[in-house]
Parts: sequence; structure tokens; C-alpha cells
Amino acid sequence: MAGLASAVALAQAGWRVTVLERAPVFAEVGAGLAVTGNGMTALAALGLDAAVRAVGYETVPAGYQDLSGRWLKRFPETRPELRALATLWGLHRRRLHGVLLDAAKAVGGVELVTSAEVVAVRPGTPGGEPASVTWQTGSRAHRADADASLVVAADGARSAVRAQLFPAVQPRYGGSTSWRAVIPDSVSDSRLVGVWGPGTEFGALRVSDAEIYWYGYFRHPEGAVFDDELTAARERFGTWAPWIRGLVAATPADRLMRHDVYHLPQGLPAYVSGRVVLAGDAAHAALPTLGQGAATALEDGVCVGRMIAVPVRAGADMAAALAAFDHARRPRCQRIVRTSAAPAGWLWPESNRSGQGSKPSNHCHARNWMICTTLPELCLRGPDAPISAFCLAISPPPGQVWSLFVATPGSAQGFHRVGLAGVMLTKLSSAAREFRIDATAAATTSASGPPSSATAPGIVPAST
Repeated sequence: MAGLASAVALAQAGWRVTVLERAPVFAEVGAGLAVTGNGMTALAALGLDAAVRAVGYETVPAGYQDLSGRWLKRFPETRPELRALATLWGLHRRRLHGVLLDAAKAVGGVELVTSAEVVAVRPGTPGGEPASVTWQTGSRAHRADADASLVVAADGARSAVRAQLFPAVQPRYGGSTSWRAVIPDSVSDSRLVGVWGPGTEFGALRVSDAEIYWYGYFRHPEGAVFDDELTAARERFGTWAPWIRGLVAATPADRLMRHDVYHLPQGLPAYVSGRVVLAGDAAHAALPTLGQGAATALEDGVCVGRMIAVPVRAGADMAAALAAFDHARRPRCQRIVRTSAAPAGWLWPESNRSGQGSKPSNHCHARNWMICTTLPELCLRGPDAPISAFCLAISPPPGQVWSLFVATPGSAQGFHRVGLAGVMLTKLSSAAREFRIDATAAATTSASGPPSSATAPGIVPAST
């Protein structure tokens, strides 16, 4: 996502771009995803929001249930301010990738290269020597290389480029693995429904009028192998609500996939090195608890265009543009990575009976009671959602003060943190962390198309 979004943004700013794809074809392997409001803002900045809406399904969260199907919290649809905050778009990952790929082909100035595995990167120096990328193709017997004014490394959580530039930062197993599938369905609830059980979350989201995406995210040792994935999924959810059992039972074996989930909790010291920018999961792989992977990748792509490509082409200093990108993106994305990890121990506590995920612990009961008694707006999840801040507060890193978060009157200004060790209030401005793109600039770019012929080349290593 970040690679193609960056390629489109660079080309719209007048750069010539080469996209290196490791796979033999440009295709997305995956199931479904939810694009939240900040992701749609990024797509609008690229002029692609209408195309994405056409292939997605607009919906809202319905709320949370326990594993029996009992509602813990319903989100009222009669409150327009809550609906505006919670609206999201369910998409098949392949269709979102297709919109970005079509845009890259149509914008002009983008060369797409497949079967290209990046094996070496020399970062170069802003204002000095160019960056250099070496890749091998086909049977790996042939190697090619190119100099570039800018390299955008968007090659995933196991980024080969990041491994060369920041070898000490390695992806870490998040403690959970996830089943996912998109199956035919036209009768289930069209809203996003989250269901919490011991050590497990199940969710379902409509991605078209005739399809629904479901996921089962559960604690499990890394690298596990099941003899029969579908049978294992049916057994794990065999005592859950009837509608959940029905979705899993209706899933063909060839539609089911499972992946262990990795993230970068330690974070990078910088998102830039020389003329190289890291984007997407290569920079800030996060657990899926906030649903921000696709949205932040799209944000990265837009910011590569708006904060680096546009000013540099207008004569700005490359080093200053790269520093501005790092200053804007790293604090926001690292905060999202941290808050994505915070709910894992609180929202999905283990069962009393190891491995079964069917017998709630006292921690589960306490979690369910808290959700039942919490205001709906405090239960929404997202990059600036109160529940994320609250989960982070009740699971603080060692040495940090325990805090709780309460809604500020008027809530447009954000939240207050109340330190339990004192009475000092620290205001956190939600608005300062929102992703905003000037609507006029976005409309101008969309209407006028890409700028005139390029003068500076760019290399964007992309990956599946």
C-alpha cells in the first residue's frame, strides 16, 4: 500500500518513479480490511477516494459482544456526531491494491518492475551523492542497479532495506495469530461487529453487498502448524455465538488463511537514512487492534509527495524535507504502534483453561463489565480513540505513572490525563494528531493531473 501510494504521490509531483515488486506480478494477497477516516483523507489527497468508495462498503461499528453473542456495548446510530467519527469503509485488500495500481499506471512517469528483489541499498547523502539500489530478477542470475534522488522503502514488516540500515530493529511476534477469510454473504449484519472472548477477538465486516470479511485473532505460540486449519478454526469457535459458528462453517478451506502477527514495538530511531525514507510496515508495523495499518501506509504515501517531492522539486533543500517528514510521521506512527500493543493484554486476557479460549477468567469478566458501563464514544477504536489511550494508561510501561483518561467537556479539544499519583492534568490534543490534508490542494491535484515532465528520478521498492 505505502509503496504504490508513494509512487502515485511522487508522480503527481512530477517525479519519475520506478517501482520494484518482489513478486512476479503486481497482486495483493490478503483478505479484508477497514479504511478509517484518516485513510480516506489520504486517498482524497491522491484523488482516489471516489474510486475506493466505488469498490468498498461504507459502514459503522455496531459495537461489541461477548462470545455468547450478548451485547456488551451498542453504538447508537441516531447520533450523527458519533457516526461521523466512526464511519469506515470495508474493502477487499485486493480491490484497494487494484485502485492504487491503476492510478500508478495512469498517472504517467511510473515504471513497474516485477520479480525484482532488492538486495542492497546505498543510502547516499542529501545534497551529495545519490542513493543506489541493487536488485536481482528472475532466477537471481541477473542483477541491476540504479541511482536515485530518493528511495522509498515500503517492503513490509520484514523489510530488507530496514535490515541493512537499522539492523538492530527486528520485527517481534505480537503473541497472537489470526485467521482471515472473505466469503459470500448477503444476510449478515452490514456493520463491523467485534466479539471478545478469552485470549481471542472475532470480528466481521461487510466488504461488498455480497461478501463479508471475518477474522479470528487469538493468542497462540509463534510458528504453530495446524493439520487442518478450517477444522481448527471451527473447533476454536465451536462454543461461540451461532452467527459466528455459521460464518466459520460457511468458509471454504481455500478461502481461509492464517498469519502470525508481527510488529515493531521498539520503534526506529529515524524514518530516514541518507536519501532513504521508510514507509508503511517497514517503518511502523503495528498490531491490528486499532485497524490503522492501511490508513497509516496511505498517510505515508501522501506525505512523501507533499512533504518531500513537492518542495524538493520547487527548489527546497532535500535534507530539510526529509527531516520534516521524519518529524511529522515518526511521533504519530510510533504512538499508534504503542497504543496498538497496549490493548493486547487487557482486551484479550487468557482463559482459565489454557489453549481452549472458552472459559472466561475474572479478568475477562472485569473487562466486559467495564465495556458495558462505558460511554459509547469512549469505546471507539482508532488512532486517537479514547479506548486506546485508556488501555495504554492501565498497562503503562515500566517506570511510567498509572493514569486514566476522561473525556474533555466539548470533546473537540481531546482528552485529559489524570495522574493517579497526583492531581496534575496534562491535556492531550486529539486535533494535533489528526491527519489533515488541505482540501483545496487535493482538489487541484486531482483536477489538473500530474505536473509537467519530471526532472528528478525516484526509486520506490514496493512489496506484497
